[in-house]
Amino acid sequence: MAESTVLNNLVNALRCMPGIGKKSAQRIAYHLLQRDRQGARELARALTEAMDNIGHCHRCRTFSETDICRLCSSAKRDRSLLCVVENPPDVYAIEESDYRGLYFVLLGRLSPLDGIGPDALGLDKLQQLLAGGEVQEVILATNTTVEGEATAHFISEIVRTHGLRVTRIAHGIPMGGELEYVDSSTITHAIAGRREI
Repeated sequence: MAESTVLNNLVNALRCMPGIGKKSAQRIAYHLLQRDRQGARELARALTEAMDNIGHCHRCRTFSETDICRLCSSAKRDRSLLCVVENPPDVYAIEESDYRGLYFVLLGRLSPLDGIGPDALGLDKLQQLLAGGEVQEVILATNTTVEGEATAHFISEIVRTHGLRVTRIAHGIPMGGELEYVDSSTITHAIAGRREI
């Protein structure tokens, strides 16, 4: 039996999410239609509300419902520290630590093969923040991919032209990790980033 056009449209729409292929999208669509229509309506309402009301903070570029996000507008944040991350989820990951500075979200990383150069990362806005006089240290927290490392190096050169301290987050053995299961690249980073105790 051929599926309806409406059902096919739902399955295709669900495939826009990362990690959701055709089979997973079909399972989700059938589940929502068969077992949780009210949940599907709430999901549709929440998606519409989010798409209509969430933009980017004008200062740090993370997701925000207001022009300036709650982190940037907080008087409790240390304005001398600026942590540069690739994407908004990275902000929320770092917020789980005891970091209490501010952020700048690149919304990507340098990737010449994908046509992503410095202009696409909002580096002009970053330079404005650095020139503002509040920031004393920039913490580079890009991912440890080749593109992330290249992005960190490129930004470190920009920060140095402003005469500011630039640091890179440590990389190495995860808490609770066992050395025999850790790859050699991670161990190399851990040894290179060692510190006195």
